[in-house]
Amino acid sequence: MEAIRRIHHITAIVGDPNENLKFYRDVLGLRLIKQTVNFDDPGVYHLYFSNDNVTPGTVITFFPWSNENHGRKGSGQVGRIAFRVPKGNLSLWKEHLDGQNIKSELTQLFGKDTLEFDDIHGLELAIVEGEETSEMDKILGFHGAVLLSDNPEGTKELLTGQMGLNELDIEGQNHHFETVGAEKHHIITAIPPQPAGRFGIGTVHHIAWSVPDMDVLKAWQSALREEGFEVTVVKDRSYFNSIYLGERGNVVFEFATDGPGFEIDEDMAALGTALKLPEQYEHRRPEYERLLPKLDI
Repeated sequence: MEAIRRIHHITAIVGDPNENLKFYRDVLGLRLIKQTVNFDDPGVYHLYFSNDNVTPGTVITFFPWSNENHGRKGSGQVGRIAFRVPKGNLSLWKEHLDGQNIKSELTQLFGKDTLEFDDIHGLELAIVEGEETSEMDKILGFHGAVLLSDNPEGTKELLTGQMGLNELDIEGQNHHFETVGAEKHHIITAIPPQPAGRFGIGTVHHIAWSVPDMDVLKAWQSALREEGFEVTVVKDRSYFNSIYLGERGNVVFEFATDGPGFEIDEDMAALGTALKLPEQYEHRRPEYERLLPKLDI
């Protein structure tokens, strides 16, 4: 199999949808590119954010739960999610977060200066500098993520064996890896394993890996099943097709196609401005429009 080149998206569970919107749009400067519903739980929004150009490898998505069901961070989950900004902008982001009364801490988590902080609902985030660009202080996309595996060696075997990530020579007890694509997404498996986590507000549900098309997706499905993984059928998510599995460390992995993309039901300028429903739920639009909280678009 051809090596995985980048992260496709990361999906987390958060709280109030308007608090989520305000934080990622108004504080982090990301763009809401899709408002739809959780296809497996259509009474809940599924909100997608990215950089302005919707560049592949920049999409973070959320299931906003309007309840008090907070999760517990631990093994079997994705931990801290890191965004990448242009070189020379970390101090500006520190000042920006300070101005928003968001506590941050400078660490070396990703093998270089890493600004760690949490979002409004306790989701663990970070900012890391990349290369110099003309994008100024904008978030460029993902830098990477931490995997809270309860079997780090099993996770490493999948990442470096089947998926083709490169292991990085970075000191410390954590294992560091990098995707082979131009994005060079930085993946960490945290050592030692933590107690088991529980999904809920403030936790990450899954990380998705990018594959080019349906043929490659089906090839991954077959290859992963041959390796003994329990892999789902192909799911039609309107904007991509995907499969899911729990890897050896119980982190939920998704493999998702690059197409058909987010412009199949909205043009680029209008992305995220209207509620979009998959065909199977369109007949229930009045119900969802009545029940779902109105977004402050």
